[in-house]
Amino acid sequence: MAVRLSTTSYVVLGMIALRGPSTPYDLKRAVGRSVGYFWHFPHAQLYNEPDRLTAGGLLECENEHGGRRRKTYSLTDDGRDALRDWLSAPTDEHFQMRDVAELKLFFNEVGSPGDVPRLAEEQIAQHRARIAEYERMVERFGDADFAQPRMITLELGLEMEHAALRFWQALAKDDLDGLRTRRNA
Repeated sequence: MAVRLSTTSYVVLGMIALRGPSTPYDLKRAVGRSVGYFWHFPHAQLYNEPDRLTAGGLLECENEHGGRRRKTYSLTDDGRDALRDWLSAPTDEHFQMRDVAELKLFFNEVGSPGDVPRLAEEQIAQHRARIAEYERMVERFGDADFAQPRMITLELGLEMEHAALRFWQALAKDDLDGLRTRRNA
């Protein structure tokens, strides 16, 4: 049965490919500690998607008969092929970002004069915290051979967080002209 694959489908296939057999709860936890930092979606999808992928022949399901009666999913050859096809296909989608702070900034003229400076300070604190969290991950896993392929994504995350921090700091100091000058130098 041909099944239409979404990005969530590929997250499930990819996580099982990396982790091995997994329950939906295992997937939720693994996503929260990895791709959840940059790819947000309702976690309920992680509980529904494995059954759909099993019906499509991309996953196998093993039911636990005692205890909690958990379902553990593993990748089939067709599932691995679908994931590899997706990984090797060109990505023509433009970078997407869904940032509530940026949305608030867009509509700032409707708000109060103190909203933007307060938003900037909140964002500075949030981006500093995320940078610190990412740097702890680099310290913890940076030299581990198994983590090297995923460190590339972490480096991209660090670059994006630093860029956002520079922007919010410039906005807080009312120095967007200086930010533009430094960027164009």
